[in-house]
Amino acid sequence: MAVLSRAAMVLTMMGLAATSALSQPSLISMTTDVPLPDGLSYDFHALSCSNLQNMVRDAVQGAMARDAGVVPGLLRLFFHDCFPQGCDASILLTGGNSEQNMPQNGGLRRSVLDLIEGIRATVHRACGPTVSCADITSLATKEAVMQSRLPGYDVPLGRRDSLAPATAQQVGILPGPDFNVERLVRTFADRGFDKMDLVALSGAHTVGKASCGSFRNRAGENADFVRVLQQVCARNPGHLQDLDVTTPNTFDNRYYNNLQVGRGVLNSDMALTHDGETRNWVNNFAGNQGWFFSQFSTSMRKLAHLPGGNIGEIRNNCFRRNGNGESVVLAAEIFAAFA
Repeated sequence: MAVLSRAAMVLTMMGLAATSALSQPSLISMTTDVPLPDGLSYDFHALSCSNLQNMVRDAVQGAMARDAGVVPGLLRLFFHDCFPQGCDASILLTGGNSEQNMPQNGGLRRSVLDLIEGIRATVHRACGPTVSCADITSLATKEAVMQSRLPGYDVPLGRRDSLAPATAQQVGILPGPDFNVERLVRTFADRGFDKMDLVALSGAHTVGKASCGSFRNRAGENADFVRVLQQVCARNPGHLQDLDVTTPNTFDNRYYNNLQVGRGVLNSDMALTHDGETRNWVNNFAGNQGWFFSQFSTSMRKLAHLPGGNIGEIRNNCFRRNGNGESVVLAAEIFAAFA
């Protein structure tokens, strides 16, 4: 069934189908028919690791029960891994030139990094080294989205793990907290995302936190709100600010309601209200949570389909390359064995 039909069906069942009061006629982005990257498939591990989905689901569910930060942590990890050069788990590699040491990736949640490695260990014990850290990250993020009551989406599987971190230049394309709307639109468009995707994916800020340095230069709308942010950080420079100041631990559409009244924490959040089309999507998602949920999953599907992750290995530890003498099982070899 086509993605558009499935999303429309979900909204209809929820009684949340778009009405004529909303100014955009389309329920979800019209650019959802993204190609499957070469060599990948949705059931890549069906024969070699048939219980994979259940193992990932159980691990994510347990982690979410212990730590409310798992959902935003996985979303950030996945976006920061996939956006620069495709989903290849390059962000997990440690060492002197690790992406984790770059300023764009400051504050990655340690418990989420350990969750991915823990799932890998469980999966490899059960199935052997047949599933990459890249695939595990994709599946874990999808599980976190679905367990937050959002629709599921297709995840291409069979990716290999990168042999090296992304370069500083590649990581440098990640959108920053002070980007204006023009720069945001251009950055997302360069990676194949439209304005609706930009606004929907920004909705991940309905959960999660930001350091004071991320909004030090916050200016513009709602001077009283900005003053409170500044006062809190002046008293405690190490403060981590909820990005959604209304329902910080609930995945919902209140983030967009906050933007409508100037209560976005980051300049890049408020920038979404500075362009007619992006502001229109802010208003639409603020008025219809089902629409936001459907489009968020659709845009996450596009993110998961970015090309990349077809050169490398299946790591025996997500944080480092396989060493001499360790087993290196290439995804292409597994696919050929079970085709």
